[in-house]
Amino acid sequence: MKDSLQVKYQYYQPGEVNIGGIASQFFSFFEGADFTKHPDLKSDVVPLVMLKKYQHVLSLAFAVKEINENHKILPNLTLGLHVYDSHFDAQITYQNTLNLLFSQKMTILNYNCDMQKNPVAVIGGLDSETSLHIATILVLYKIPQITYCLYAPTTSDVTERSSLYRMVPSEMHQYTGMVKLLHHFQWKWVGIMAMGDDKGEKFVQTLEDLFSQNDICIAFTRRMPIQSNILDVVNFYDSFMNITTTLIESTAKVCLVSADAHMMLDLQVALNLHASGSMVLLNKVWVMTAHWDFSMEPFVQYLDTQVFHGALSFAIHSTEVHPFQNFLRIQNPHSEGDGFIRVFWEQAFSCLFPNTEQGIENRKICTGEEKLESLPGPIFERSMTSQSYSIYNAIYVVAHAFHAMYSSRTKPVAVPQYFQLHRFLSGVSFNNSAGDEISLDQKGELRAGFDIVNWVTFPNNSFLKVKVGRMDPQASLDRQFFIDANIITWQTQFNEAVPLSLCNEPCNPGYSRQKKEGQPFCCYACARCPEGKISNEQDMNDCTKCPEYQYPNKERNECLLKDLNFLSYKEPLGISLMILALSLSVVTTFVFGIFIKHRNTPIVKANNRDLSYSLLTSLLLCFLCSLLFIGQPHLITCLLRQTGFGIIFSVAVSSVLAKTLTVVLAFMVTKPDSKIRKWVGKRFASTVVLCCSFIQAAICTVWLCVSPPFPERNMNLLPEEIVVECNEGSANMFYFLLGYLGFLALVSFLVAFLARKLPDTFNEAKFITFSMLVFCSVWVSFVPTYLSTKGKYMATVEIFSILASSTGILGCIFFPKCYIIILRPKLNSKEQLKRK
Repeated sequence: MKDSLQVKYQYYQPGEVNIGGIASQFFSFFEGADFTKHPDLKSDVVPLVMLKKYQHVLSLAFAVKEINENHKILPNLTLGLHVYDSHFDAQITYQNTLNLLFSQKMTILNYNCDMQKNPVAVIGGLDSETSLHIATILVLYKIPQITYCLYAPTTSDVTERSSLYRMVPSEMHQYTGMVKLLHHFQWKWVGIMAMGDDKGEKFVQTLEDLFSQNDICIAFTRRMPIQSNILDVVNFYDSFMNITTTLIESTAKVCLVSADAHMMLDLQVALNLHASGSMVLLNKVWVMTAHWDFSMEPFVQYLDTQVFHGALSFAIHSTEVHPFQNFLRIQNPHSEGDGFIRVFWEQAFSCLFPNTEQGIENRKICTGEEKLESLPGPIFERSMTSQSYSIYNAIYVVAHAFHAMYSSRTKPVAVPQYFQLHRFLSGVSFNNSAGDEISLDQKGELRAGFDIVNWVTFPNNSFLKVKVGRMDPQASLDRQFFIDANIITWQTQFNEAVPLSLCNEPCNPGYSRQKKEGQPFCCYACARCPEGKISNEQDMNDCTKCPEYQYPNKERNECLLKDLNFLSYKEPLGISLMILALSLSVVTTFVFGIFIKHRNTPIVKANNRDLSYSLLTSLLLCFLCSLLFIGQPHLITCLLRQTGFGIIFSVAVSSVLAKTLTVVLAFMVTKPDSKIRKWVGKRFASTVVLCCSFIQAAICTVWLCVSPPFPERNMNLLPEEIVVECNEGSANMFYFLLGYLGFLALVSFLVAFLARKLPDTFNEAKFITFSMLVFCSVWVSFVPTYLSTKGKYMATVEIFSILASSTGILGCIFFPKCYIIILRPKLNSKEQLKRK
């Protein structure tokens, strides 16, 4: 029986306690098995090296070296290290995992003649597939596995989940960080790229679910085709061209990439193929997952790193370990324990060692004096990458756990039961040499966050990694995500401004989003807010109404405070009406004074002098009661406005009616044997005034008892003002009041009209007819005008009607008499009366 593959590439450092490792730095050219024939033996030819991944092996060796030199950890034991490579191939991963456990030239399961090489734990692998292949074997022997892959293997694929520990935070923290990053920059129109495998599908589906919950739309989703080995990329030319065309034509400025090694290699090849010999430049912001370490391999020709200038990536939180750079300087390609360094050296420096199995014609000879620090950053970094930092901490986790287990024993055991290490791994917690606290949670995941890194590239293929933010799930809710946009370098096409990635221009304040049929919800039209509503932010789904005490401005992007609307003494209209009312009051008082002064003259005594006094008094009060309608309404003014006006006007119109009836009855009394003589006199006139006024007073009393007026702030009557008004309580009672006044005025008008031609020098009937005609005309036009106005103009209309109707009565009845009294006193005599 022979193994299908005897791997010569390995790193071995003996020790009393051995730690195994499965690295992922080689791509080998193997044909996949199709199960139609017995598979050929895989030959261990010289592989292609993912050069930056060699640092993972060196970080393992460096951590072991530090621990062995530290007398506080395992002081009586030395750590050993045995590392194989996965070659990104399932069969080789299984083979090399078995080689770690049963290290003979021929692998015989469950048989090991060299117990010193038996590992207490295994570090690996780089991706979830490799980690799953390793776990499938290690779980059978209960050997702890510490992986540094970002995506965890599916729990159902591992028989015993407790055997797997992860030196990375939960991947959900990275998804959450991506959403927060997109929200921070208001990027709502993005593309997604991933490998077309289960891991890529999980990446896409998780983001799709999160994006739908957070108002982010996916412009495109592209999956890279899976190849059985690296040489298959040439068979996917059409697929790569289609993917690159999508990237170029898409309006999305942001592209999220599940940036594992295969994905980034394919993406670089796709961009290179499309540009026919030079990398096509895209005005895209690349947002990479924490797999990415910006590597450039020698076999990717004409690679232009400028395409990734300004990219943002998540990275497992790391701190610079300065002694690591000194460790790199002492690396020697002739090291006997490191079986990886020679092939790395040859491909990194493009040279061959003299004793190589390959031909050395036209090739530079490797001297071994080349310096790692001379290699450009995309090929090899001197500072420890985030993945190397995770591997470095993984060694320390195993060492601290084993130290705790070893210290807990009262007696040394020749062959320790390494499955007991699990309970010490679960609670491990320490501070590493860089000062970071390292601990695992109950799920076996690292309690840590992600750094957000901005990648700045230069034409000479050098680059800078600038930490611009942090996603820390351990922090308080308001500090879990932080990013400093001021120190981010963007692609030159964006002119150093934060790029926008939207399906369309945002809707400005004053507009709301309107869905486009058949388009994603991030693609929309902008509709102006309807009257009465505003939007004060960009991209609002709907406009909102202002509070009752506010109104929208013309742009409909802000609510302004409404002014109070009432007829004020301070505004010109209020001042004018007040002056007019007071002036008419003065005129009425002046007329009253004339009548009192000439009270014994015939023209004053005619038609009942007391009725004239009563009418003048009521007219004076009518002019003054109009002032109740000016100023901000209060409870007292609201109660007195209409009721006072109604009762006072009823007295005035009743006095006019009594005057008219007095004229008629006076002529009827002169007839012989008149039976109504007893009704003529002051008592009759007073009875008419009191009875008519009492009815109006009764209407007002019922009104005040049933539904009295009250002050009210009407928020909705006018769009930009709060109308401070008197709510009439019962509008019907108000119209009953007006109707009764109209009835009295109409009766007065009819009686006066019939008596207008009676022979009398001082007959008032014709003047009363004109006064009642004016009165009725004013109040008939008042009703439609009052109902068609709003706010303070309703009070204005009523004041005008009060003043106009009162002035009509005053002018038509009293001004002719005043004219005679003052200017034609000769007509004011008994002789003139008898002559007529």
